Amino acid sequence: MLIVLLGPPGAGKGTQSKKICETMNLFHFSTGDILRNEVKEKTEIGLKIESIINAGNLVGDEIILEIVKKILKNELGKNKGILFDGFPRNFDQANAFESLLKDMKKQINFVIHLSVDQHEILKRIEKRQIDENREDDDVKVLKSRMNVYSNETMPLVDLYEKKNILKTINGMKTVEEVNNDIINCLK
Repeated sequence: MLIVLLGPPGAGKGTQSKKICETMNLFHFSTGDILRNEVKEKTEIGLKIESIINAGNLVGDEIILEIVKKILKNELGKNKGILFDGFPRNFDQANAFESLLKDMKKQINFVIHLSVDQHEILKRIEKRQIDENREDDDVKVLKSRMNVYSNETMPLVDLYEKKNILKTINGMKTVEEVNNDIINCLK
């Protein structure tokens, strides 16, 4: 099973991904975690990634797609599937992803879209910034990330809706309620 989880920054993608993967025995592909780990390790690519993320921009598709290809080859046989958290983020990534999956004779089974209003997102991000002190939660960086999400990722919602694989979930509920809604729609 291949699942894509979409939602704006602060929607709860990371939280829900971990819960879903635990419940359904899926590999959690978190673009953000993978990129943050590269930054933390101060690898050559990590230093590039750090400046891109801190400017509020998205990491280039070629870097992400190379990581995706490796994960698909390594993890598909080990787990019941993969949940992609934070990927794809734009049409180019979505098209390249579908092409890669087609070559592997695989396809996306579900796309979950967490819908959360902007006021709630800001509240969550402010709390997360205090609790986790993530640099990409800085107010200026957040505004840029929100613009990128609106302009580049939101159009994917329409794309996947037309393919009849989109499930929109109200992300304004409690963590447990949102998780139950997601698990129920995947059955």
